[in-house]
Amino acid sequence: MRRSKCEVSIQKSEIRIPIRDRGRHEKILVVQTSFLGDAVLTTPLFSEIRALFPESQLSVLCTPQAKGLLEGNPDLNEIITYDKKGEGRGWLGLWNKAKDIRGRGFTIAISPHKSFRSGLLLFLARIPFRVGFRRSAGWYFYHCRVNRDATRHDVERNLSILGAFGVELSKCRRDLRVEAPPHAQESVERIFSELGIQHGMTIGLNPGSVWATKRWTAEGYAELIVQLKEKYCCQILLFGGPEDGNIVDKIQELSGNVGISLTGKIKLSELSSAIDWCDLFITNDSGPMHVAVARGVPVVAIFCATIPSLGFYPYSSRAVIVEKNLPCRPCGSHGGRRCPLGTEDCMRLIKAKDVLRGVERLLNGNKKVQAASPDVNLNQPELITL
Repeated sequence: MRRSKCEVSIQKSEIRIPIRDRGRHEKILVVQTSFLGDAVLTTPLFSEIRALFPESQLSVLCTPQAKGLLEGNPDLNEIITYDKKGEGRGWLGLWNKAKDIRGRGFTIAISPHKSFRSGLLLFLARIPFRVGFRRSAGWYFYHCRVNRDATRHDVERNLSILGAFGVELSKCRRDLRVEAPPHAQESVERIFSELGIQHGMTIGLNPGSVWATKRWTAEGYAELIVQLKEKYCCQILLFGGPEDGNIVDKIQELSGNVGISLTGKIKLSELSSAIDWCDLFITNDSGPMHVAVARGVPVVAIFCATIPSLGFYPYSSRAVIVEKNLPCRPCGSHGGRRCPLGTEDCMRLIKAKDVLRGVERLLNGNKKVQAASPDVNLNQPELITL
């Protein structure tokens, strides 16, 4: 489909892409090859694109890991994976993926992912209309470039890219969406039955994270588990992948094996179904935190090296963030592998009693939900800053 008039818009970042014939003939690709949490935070964008182009084909390019969280999303027609660290790595991998995408005949590409690689990939794929952010590393690969407000939550930043089509952020729906497929629900039921997990008061804990400085201490989690068990007489489920086994084992050892470990037992495609069992989810700043929000489960989020103002906090009014106010935070946009100062104060100085305060506010129903102005969403968590 030729779009020669807009091809000259490469220097005119304010131009809006026209929607013709209700988008019936468009094939749209959204690129989000960042972390799992980023994929979840992009789901409201899928919904708005579907509303804007109800009869188009909508595909997403994501990591193989993120596919498990996006499967079953009704707004998507197709999920294409790109293993940047495997077969798709390097220049040859990039070129091969570009050829694959080029052969699929996409007419519009939208990239909330700001990397140079994403922009170059879409350029090499020769997609006629490419939309990205003005401050993307490869901004010059896009025909339309949209401002990205760093002060907003990432959900809103992602949605703002639709300004290229004349869509106003204030009119966008902002609900996160992660499906719980029937086969995953059945699998989780079976696994939980084998582990002796029953329906009843259940609290999930997610002590892992890709980044070490985002992880609250094992000692803190262990003490919290004991207090939760005493106060609420509940089941404690410890979530995590195989890579979190050592952390969970240490927590179990320190707490007297009070919890039930799910590490390595739940597939990513089953995570949402497993989280559905929880009355509350306590977690580090991580992908599962956003999955819990998408499933409507109240969240207590422990922010160590990162800070909420980076825009990746739990996007929910049924959430509480616990953090320690320190001048060294954040030490990076993702945290880091180790504390630059060697103190780990952002982790150590948060105590179990502090996290328990957040739990009580949510379970006892005394968390206040503040009204928002027309330009502000209601998905604002409460902060407990120590």
